[in-house]
Amino acid sequence: MKTSVRHILIALGVVFAWVVAWYHGTAAEILEIWWRSETFAHGLLVLPISAWLVWRSRDRLVGEVLRPCWIMSVPILLAGMAWLLGELASVASVTHAALALLLIFSLVGVLGLHLSRVLAFPILFLFFGVPIGEFLLPIMMKYTAMFTVAAVRTSGVPVYQEGLHFVVPNGRWSVVEACSGVRYLIASLMVGTLYAYLSYRSLKRRLLFVACALVVPIVANWLRAYMIVMLGYLSDNNLATGVDHILYGWLFFGIVIMLMFWIGGRWREDLTPIDALREVQTVSVEKKPEFFALVLRAAPIAIAVAVWPLLLGALERTGAAQAQVASAVPVLNLSSEWSETTSASDDFKPSFIGFQQEALRHFTDGRHEVSVYVAVYAQQGSGRELVHSSNQLLQPSDNNWSRLAEGGGPDSGHGSWLHSVLAGRNRQVVALSGYWIDGRLVTNDYVAKALLALTKLQGRPDTSAYVAVWASGLDEQRAEEQLKAFQRENGKNVLEMLSRLNTQG
Repeated sequence: MKTSVRHILIALGVVFAWVVAWYHGTAAEILEIWWRSETFAHGLLVLPISAWLVWRSRDRLVGEVLRPCWIMSVPILLAGMAWLLGELASVASVTHAALALLLIFSLVGVLGLHLSRVLAFPILFLFFGVPIGEFLLPIMMKYTAMFTVAAVRTSGVPVYQEGLHFVVPNGRWSVVEACSGVRYLIASLMVGTLYAYLSYRSLKRRLLFVACALVVPIVANWLRAYMIVMLGYLSDNNLATGVDHILYGWLFFGIVIMLMFWIGGRWREDLTPIDALREVQTVSVEKKPEFFALVLRAAPIAIAVAVWPLLLGALERTGAAQAQVASAVPVLNLSSEWSETTSASDDFKPSFIGFQQEALRHFTDGRHEVSVYVAVYAQQGSGRELVHSSNQLLQPSDNNWSRLAEGGGPDSGHGSWLHSVLAGRNRQVVALSGYWIDGRLVTNDYVAKALLALTKLQGRPDTSAYVAVWASGLDEQRAEEQLKAFQRENGKNVLEMLSRLNTQG
């Protein structure tokens, strides 16, 4: 007696429900991102498309037998560990990707390796539901600005550039997140991969078309940005500067993608009835395993899925027993020549959200003026993370300031500072910044996340902070001199203030 297609479909539904039930919080986060984000709105189509692809392959499932593979518990455990660390460190991209891996490994484990090969593409297609790709924003914005400026100059138009901002004779332009092309790239890659699977049989042609779906939207976005600037310049900003800017962008992208599909259609290799018949005939004649045997073989997989949410719950109960509320930012003990002032020579301030406490203070010795910013975090969770894409010294979309340089700064004795040079309309800012975590000053986001996860795993309070010290001047040299004067006399005092956060948090 052979396993019916209905039994296989039921098994798929049970596995999906089991994984989502245990990781419902992460699944809800992903759904919320799909619903509100234009960049990841395609995720709403991933599950229906994957289900349709399974239904489309139902003839190939006739006669196949469920053979749960307990060895898949190992990759499930590894993916679950990644999810746990992502939860502890509040790294949404890690938890979201880990959930997709958990679901895929669980499906493979319950179906068995042979049956999973038949449904390999529908299962792997679930990866497109992971809302990841925002890390590409600064990279793609940078290269979009570089190409646009170079192309406009080649067209004979003079351009002055400052980072992502550039000025032509009759207007000022900026490459913002919507101009990065990330949403074009993700949409093109998903649709292009689906088209390649449905239209070609050879792996070579499929990979070639996917590569085109990856490269074409990037180049198309560069051309789109260039043509928008030129339209604005040639029309004296009467065209491509309002709503038509966005409409033109999507229209141009749609034309380019349709052209790519039209060209790709010239080499279609759709399955013939003979091919389909051959695949249907290669069915198993083994008998269906007993229900109890199936459950027994799938039990290690089910346990591997459930163990990590249970462990997280235990850690959260321990954390709740020692709940932390960050106290006010401690007073900075200054050297005798320095005192606090209420005035500031610039309107600059780091962009941070989700903190429990925040303080911005200005200090002077009569000749120099320096500002110190501290944002304190404790009991971190979704929307309340210290290390987050929304928390930066300078947001890429800030039209008032641009980043001129950034690199390693001086050693504080507890870690090195990040040294940044920013330019405003009339002033320049030199800043030292970093994350203060468990008595260490770090500047790398990944190291900071790892330290936060380790702190929580050890059951210690995760009270931590972001600190930035900066000075401004008409030029970089003047700002650097002011900052060095403050650091010489008060650098250790700043670290001592941060150390008091850990004792009172």
